[in-house]
Amino acid sequence: MTRIRVRFAPSPTGPLHIGGARSALFNYLLAKKEGGDFIVRIEDTDRDRSTPESEENIKQSLLWLGIRWNEGVDIGGPYAPYRQMERLDTYRQAAQQLLQSGDAYYCYCSEEEIEAQREELIAKGETPRYLGNCRNLTEEERGQKEKEGRRPVIRLRVPDDVELVIDDLVRGKVVFSSSEIGSDFVIVKSDGIPTYNFAVVVDDYLMKISHVVRGEEHLSNTPRQLLLYKALGWETPVFAHVSLILGEDRSKMSKRHGSVSVVNYQNEGYLPEALVNFLVLLGWSPEGERELYTLDELEKVFSLDRVSKSPAVFDMNKLRWINAQYLHVLPTETIAEGISPFLPAGWSKERKLLLAQTLAHHLEIFADVRNYLSLIEGADVAIEDEETGQLLDQEHVPALIALFEAKISEMEELAPEAIKAAIKECGKELGVKGAGLFMPLRIALTGNQHGPDIDKLAALMGKDIILARLALRK
Repeated sequence: MTRIRVRFAPSPTGPLHIGGARSALFNYLLAKKEGGDFIVRIEDTDRDRSTPESEENIKQSLLWLGIRWNEGVDIGGPYAPYRQMERLDTYRQAAQQLLQSGDAYYCYCSEEEIEAQREELIAKGETPRYLGNCRNLTEEERGQKEKEGRRPVIRLRVPDDVELVIDDLVRGKVVFSSSEIGSDFVIVKSDGIPTYNFAVVVDDYLMKISHVVRGEEHLSNTPRQLLLYKALGWETPVFAHVSLILGEDRSKMSKRHGSVSVVNYQNEGYLPEALVNFLVLLGWSPEGERELYTLDELEKVFSLDRVSKSPAVFDMNKLRWINAQYLHVLPTETIAEGISPFLPAGWSKERKLLLAQTLAHHLEIFADVRNYLSLIEGADVAIEDEETGQLLDQEHVPALIALFEAKISEMEELAPEAIKAAIKECGKELGVKGAGLFMPLRIALTGNQHGPDIDKLAALMGKDIILARLALRK
C-alpha cells in the first residue's frame, strides 16, 4: 500500500475557520491512524488578502488544538518550500509543459473584452463564458498581440463531453462532464501567479499527496483539477469530500450562528480537548454510544468509512456540554488559571483558587465565571422572583438574619469553614435546620434559591458586602 500522505492547505486570509479546523483534524487523524504523514502547506497566492498575521494565527490555532505536522511551514521537509509564493518556478515549469503539449495556450484578451463578451452573451440569454478567442492564434497573431503590450494569461483547453470520474471515499462514485466546466479556464494569471486549481494540482502531485480530504465546497473544483492531472499525465490522488457544517437553522455556518474561528473559542475559555472532541463528531460517528474521546484515542479509532455524507449541524449546546465534561475534572489550580482572564484586576491567587473551587461544577466554559461575579460583588442583589422573595417572609427569618449578622461582625477571617460553622450555630440557637436555615440566608445574600455553596460564596464576598446585603433584608 502507498504510504498515506495528506495535507491541510489553508489560505492565510483570516483566522482559522471552524470548517478548516475540522478538515485539518480529519487529515491529521487519518495520517496518525495509518502511520502516514500530515503536511501543512500555505496557499498564499491571493496576495491582496494574504497576511503573515493570518498565517501565524492558523499555525498557532492548530498547535493549540494539539494538531502537529510532519512536514510544512516552519518545519520544512523533502518537498520544500511549503508556501506557494515561494514555488512560482515550479508552476512555471508545469505551465510550460502544458503549453508545449498544446493542452494550454496564451490568451491575450483584456478584462474589458472578456466583460463585454459576458454582457453580450447575457443579453442573448446565453450562459456567460469564454468563447475561445485566442484558442488558435498563429505565431504572427501572437506576436502582434505582444507588440501591443498585452500581458497574456494561460488557459487550459477544455475538451468537449469528456467523462471525469472519482471514487470519493465519502460520497462514493461521482461523475462529472467536461461540458459542465463551460469554457477554457485560466491556470496562470497575467502577473504569472497560478490560479488555485492549477497550483493545488501541481503541489499535491509533487508533494506525493495520496489522499485529498477536504470540505464538500471543493467538490465543484474537482473536474478542473482532474483535467489538469490528465493533461499533465499525472496520477490523481484519492479524494474524500466531507459534508458542510451548518448552523442550527440548517443554513451555512456563519458569524450569525456564533464564533466561526478557532481563536474566538480559545478566547472564550473553551478547552482545546473539548473543541477537538466536538469537531470530530461533526460528520464522523464512532462505533457505539460513546461521545467523549481524547486526541490520542481518536488517533487510534478514526476512519473515513464512518464519515457521513449528510451535513453536520453545529450544536452550540452540545459543544458547551462536552466542554463542561472536560472542565469539571480539571484540578482547581487549572480552573483558577483558566478563569483568570475573565476576572477584574487585583484578585489574589488565594481568592482565585477559592472561586475556582466554588464554581468548578457550575461552569461550562471559563468565560461563564462572568455570570457569577454579581453574586459576590456589590452591596445589593435582586431577588430572582416573587416566590423566592416570599421565603424571606417566614416568621423566624428576621431573627436568623440578625443572629447571623452578629456572628459575621465578630469574625476576623471569613473562611468557608468558619462561615458554615456560624450558620450551624445560628440553627442550634434558634432551633432551625435544613432548608429553613440555609435557604433564607442564601436568598438574603444572593437573591437566588439555588447556586454554589453559600459558605464559599460568602467567603468570597467578604465581610463588608455580607453585612451590607444582610442589612437590606432586615
